[in-house]
Amino acid sequence: MTLGQGKNGRAPRRPRAQAGSGAGAPSSPTGKRHSARSIILRTLAVTVAVALVGGSLAAYLTFRADWNDVRRINVLKDLGTHRPPNDPNALNILLIGSDSRAGANEKFGAYVQGQRSDTIMVLHIAPGAHQVDVISIPRDTVVPILSCSPEPGAPGQRAESTGYVEQINATFAYGGPGCLWKTIEQTTGIHLSDFIELSFTGFEHVINDIGGVTVCLPVAISDPRSNLYLSAGKHHVYGREALAFWRARYIGEGSDLQRIRRDQFLMASLLQGIERSGLLHSPSKILSVIRDIAGHRFITTDTQLTLGQLVTIADSLRAVSARSVQFVEVPTVPYPGDPTAWVEWEQPQDAALFKAIAHDTRLPRISKPRKPAIGGPPALDSIRPAKVNVTVLNGTTVSGLATTTAANLTARGFHVVGQPSDAASATYTGSVIEYASKADLPSARTLARLISHVTLEQNANVSPGTVELILGSSFTALTPAGAESRSGSGSHAANPTAGTANLAGQYGGIRGNVGICSDASVFAGPDGTS
Repeated sequence: MTLGQGKNGRAPRRPRAQAGSGAGAPSSPTGKRHSARSIILRTLAVTVAVALVGGSLAAYLTFRADWNDVRRINVLKDLGTHRPPNDPNALNILLIGSDSRAGANEKFGAYVQGQRSDTIMVLHIAPGAHQVDVISIPRDTVVPILSCSPEPGAPGQRAESTGYVEQINATFAYGGPGCLWKTIEQTTGIHLSDFIELSFTGFEHVINDIGGVTVCLPVAISDPRSNLYLSAGKHHVYGREALAFWRARYIGEGSDLQRIRRDQFLMASLLQGIERSGLLHSPSKILSVIRDIAGHRFITTDTQLTLGQLVTIADSLRAVSARSVQFVEVPTVPYPGDPTAWVEWEQPQDAALFKAIAHDTRLPRISKPRKPAIGGPPALDSIRPAKVNVTVLNGTTVSGLATTTAANLTARGFHVVGQPSDAASATYTGSVIEYASKADLPSARTLARLISHVTLEQNANVSPGTVELILGSSFTALTPAGAESRSGSGSHAANPTAGTANLAGQYGGIRGNVGICSDASVFAGPDGTS
């Protein structure tokens, strides 16, 4: 989903839409929206290189001087005293990306004014540092407009009535990191401890410092806008090319939500590369990375984050493996005021997710089934299985998976059309249900209730009246009979009785040890070639 920038490069604000009103909002000029989606990777790069490393006393003493060069912002005046309770056994760090073109970043387009937090994540370190969860918040999410004080590069903003909302990345544009921090705490109930921000140039330096990162493309990318040209297959890329990869536009369905899922695979690849390189066990390599980003002022933090705290965090996380890191995108649905541009958090899934992160507890039971995060006018959630025509394709290397699944669907009352066969690619992780138009959306939703980790995608090449099921490697079996109404559908469907230990499975995310070439579905769509 996309959203144009308003005056001075900032995202516009709008009155809150009433659910079901269908009220549109005026369009905005198109700006440099997608370019900063790479901030997710930039932020994780600094997190892995700084937070997920072990530091010796010698490294601590040597780096102390460089730490003084880090840019810091006092956010306490925005946070106030009425904050969510702090969990003393866990740690939540706000990871912010700024697309500011100030200083060394002017090479990316000095004509782009202001700053936006086009990528936002919460890094949750579980008690005992046995697990790390990276929760991505879509930049197009609408939030209430809170009162925020001015900060360097941000003029501040006044609170608006409950009838008005703004895009979450606009809170950073108007009020700086303190305003974004305050907004997240007040709307999620998650107590944040610190924030870390990294720039475009900082991202390039970090990637170069750690020796590059491997990407795996199911299709070729030729994007003159970002100056990125890569053939299908694996590539080991460095700073400029890695940044260009995440600035590339018109890939897949062209939405920010799908872009986040692509970013997750690159972050996993980055994490795996760091594990293999032995960086975590080399103080000299660690110091080289930290000195580079700190000495050149590529990193910004809050004034409360001390070097001692950073080293303590780093030391406690030395044993965290890639498998123990989970990447999850916050579930969203289209915002009624502008369903093609903005999104809002989906309930009750998000309330359960936020509570689990805030208290590191098990997810509470959810009785209300979710609706898939798909835009367009309201449609029936489901129809009778006998009226659903479905073609089954195998998007994995598991022999006979499409055949057995087709037989099981027939036994459950679905009308299987044609012979089960292999998909064009065998590298699907999550399953995909494709449908031709909104008229077939009820059929797609009915089928989705039987499939875990599934994404619904509109594809005009699918025959009208038929939906196409592409099975991914995460698929093992259909949802047991009688459980469909409780399981929900869509890639973010949550198991209401499971805990944070399996957030990736519950919300359609991935773990850090995922196969980086199993990401074909996150490139699929009308704007891509897959």
